[in-house]
Amino acid sequence: MKEAKMSNYRWTICALLFFATTVNYLDRQVLSLLHPTLEKEFNWTNSDYANITSVFQFVYAISMLFAGRIVDKLGTKWGYAISLIVWSAGAVMHALAIPIGEGLSSMLSWAGLGLIPVSVLGFSVSRAVLGIGESGNFPAAIKATAEYFPKKERSFATGIFNSGANIGAVLAPLTVPWIAAKWGWESAFIIVGAVGLIWLGFWFFFYDKPENQKNITQSELDYINSDRLDDDGIVEPQSAERVSWVRLLGYKQTWAFVVGKFMTDGVWWFFLFWLPSYLKVQYGMVGTDIMLPLTVLYSMTMIGSVGGGWFPVYYMKKGLAPYDARMKAMLIIALFPLLVLLAQPFGDLTFWIPVILIGIGTSAHQAWSANIFTTVSDMFPKKTIGTVIGLGGMAGGLGGVTISKLGGALFDYYKSMGHTQTGYTIMFAICAVLYLVAWLIMKSLVPKYTPITDL
Repeated sequence: MKEAKMSNYRWTICALLFFATTVNYLDRQVLSLLHPTLEKEFNWTNSDYANITSVFQFVYAISMLFAGRIVDKLGTKWGYAISLIVWSAGAVMHALAIPIGEGLSSMLSWAGLGLIPVSVLGFSVSRAVLGIGESGNFPAAIKATAEYFPKKERSFATGIFNSGANIGAVLAPLTVPWIAAKWGWESAFIIVGAVGLIWLGFWFFFYDKPENQKNITQSELDYINSDRLDDDGIVEPQSAERVSWVRLLGYKQTWAFVVGKFMTDGVWWFFLFWLPSYLKVQYGMVGTDIMLPLTVLYSMTMIGSVGGGWFPVYYMKKGLAPYDARMKAMLIIALFPLLVLLAQPFGDLTFWIPVILIGIGTSAHQAWSANIFTTVSDMFPKKTIGTVIGLGGMAGGLGGVTISKLGGALFDYYKSMGHTQTGYTIMFAICAVLYLVAWLIMKSLVPKYTPITDL
């Protein structure tokens, strides 16, 4: 009998992960795009805005610690679904930030703690709910990728779904300022926040575990599981035994991922949350003025996301183990953000110079991100992937809090001196060098491919 042609259903799952990540970043970016408007309406300082964004990052960080374990426990299907419902609710809540803040302020005043401005309090609570929900996106997506793809395709698949972050970042400046101008800032949060619920229907219809998926042929299932027995003859354990955080933190492989995320996630978050403000401070661009430059910048990041996922395959074909190939690719990727050092010195010529240079830096981040995520599935058994991703995500969130708070303090300090631009120069320099520092630490912790076989 003629063997059935191998299906490619795994790429349908990759498409679902791509669209979920797109929605994730759409919801995340609305506040930054409306920051110049909200800053004027509610008289925020840079530190006020930094505090609001830091609440999201801190809650996101702590939630990541539990999100990975929850996804491991509930399974990918329900873990992802619950995550999306919570973050969509948090996104819509921003439209109600003032009444939420007023209610909470009254309660805090009754307790003698009503010192936080109503708007800051309301937006902070909404960001906290958003952070709780969004923390489940990457643990669930990486786990789904590990379930549906063999190791040799995971970085490419991760690069594809991770490019949804770039599409979300592109769509946000194309839509949010226009929606806000036409129907008010509240409508932007409501409309964008509700988009995720459409994805939910497709997720329940199309997703199931590979072994239960009727649209997968046996040949594709065999291909997905083809590297379960690796070149060293090591069979990946299938036990559902719970692995503690303490035990996982006993491995240098875990610390390499955690440190890499802590050092570099904050860079992406800094640019995501502060670029609209930078364009306002440096070039007086507000409202729909920022649509084109931000669209161009985040369009560039798609190249890094997909290209970064493909890059280590070149070295794998030369015989390097997956982890070793990724680390070699990541060293080269870490050099590109250094171009951000030139953004301010040449920014007086035209705003397009920092936009393009920062675009190269953010593109490099996405290439870096596609690979650092996949180092986990390279070396850890599937049952621990969500938990390890959660540990790294927590570290990345805390790194984001550090960068955001530092930026807000610097911008307020130099604003008081009449030269906020100096604050951005300092922050750009920090962001430019962090990838090389992170790579050196990761390489010193795990010099070569060392899969974990005793969990």
